[in-house]
Amino acid sequence: MPIEKTDTLVVGGGQAGIAMSEHLSSHSVDHIVLEKKRIAEAWRTGRWDTMVANGPAWHDRFPNLKFEDSHPDAFVPKERMAQYLCDYAEMIDAPVRTGVEVLNAEKKPGEQGFLVDTSEGQIEAKRIVVATGAFQVPVIPPVIPKEEDIVQLHSFHYHNSAQLPQGNVLVVGTGSSGVQIADELRREGKEVYLSVSPHDRPPRRYRGRDNVWWLGVLGLWDAPSMAPGTERFAICVSGARGGETVDFRRLAKEGVNLFGMTQSYKEGVLKFAPDLAESIAEGDRGYLAFLDMADAYVERTGVDLPQEPEARELLATPDSVTNPVSELNLAEAGITSVIWATGFRQDFNWLKADTFEDSGKPIHQRGVAAEPGIYFLGLPWQSRRGSSFLWGIWHDAKYVGDQIAIQRAYGQYDGEAAKITTAAR
Repeated sequence: MPIEKTDTLVVGGGQAGIAMSEHLSSHSVDHIVLEKKRIAEAWRTGRWDTMVANGPAWHDRFPNLKFEDSHPDAFVPKERMAQYLCDYAEMIDAPVRTGVEVLNAEKKPGEQGFLVDTSEGQIEAKRIVVATGAFQVPVIPPVIPKEEDIVQLHSFHYHNSAQLPQGNVLVVGTGSSGVQIADELRREGKEVYLSVSPHDRPPRRYRGRDNVWWLGVLGLWDAPSMAPGTERFAICVSGARGGETVDFRRLAKEGVNLFGMTQSYKEGVLKFAPDLAESIAEGDRGYLAFLDMADAYVERTGVDLPQEPEARELLATPDSVTNPVSELNLAEAGITSVIWATGFRQDFNWLKADTFEDSGKPIHQRGVAAEPGIYFLGLPWQSRRGSSFLWGIWHDAKYVGDQIAIQRAYGQYDGEAAKITTAAR
């Protein structure tokens, strides 16, 4: 069977791969996009059923297609987001092949380009764009042994409470997924225990503007890296029920049991770090600092936005924070299931290239890898804070597409420009 050839192979048919295809097409770069399942599969089948986008429809989209059937300030359901990406791929005529998995990719010895093994044969490509996203392999810390009589699910595989047995639930992790799942389960009548990790807790809205608007006008979307000391912080922001500010004091007041970070497990007893009060306080400091920056912006620019002094009024500190519990017997607490909202790791084992640290982290500059011909897209903080968001991925894809076009132009140079022709006299 002859080996298919293409200039650029894009691995991944989600939001990163589709954005990449648009910019490659704009440069007339021959390319193929391979997706091992369906377009936007993670939006279709990953995470809980009622999940919505964390940003409003006017913002969390690609520039060239609006959510015409949604209010600009609405937070669209995950099924609508999946359809949006399918519609976008169709609009730009992206050459996506679904159901094709990339198994191995290696540099061709002594030649430019790569030989790629897929579930449907081999492909030769001069360039590879790794667009497999930031959320590849769900991680459950090895705390509670699998053989324990407790249902353990990662938040990516949790869909609804019907998956859970009778009994109470422990949710570990307080990023956007953890707090929304804990709150939803409580509203369904479950007794919920929430293990709180260090977090950034921005307001959903302030002075009549959404969080994403403030991040834009304050220049925070373009922050090149996380602030020192916040690398481990989860971001607590929610689009649920029309969008609301995450407030752990409110969750406690409404019945969620708060604990510190999960540390260890032995003989049915889970132990927690004595850091709950500090995690809550650190989240409050970030929240209030955000309001300070917003107020300073209004003062400096004179933009007409209503004051909102009540946003600074914090509820009373709950007893679970003042007198934290350091350990919990799961059976005595009636806990029969644990949902781990503990993040993801990336898996690039299929790509044999000298562009990874010993830890497996890609070595790149704004998506341009250390190994010539390899590019990345959709990495967290790839170029800025906004790199993992739809609009940020689109702009990162433009940069990567431009770099590919530049390298193609260099590759087409044949030396003619260096020849000097004597001017006619």
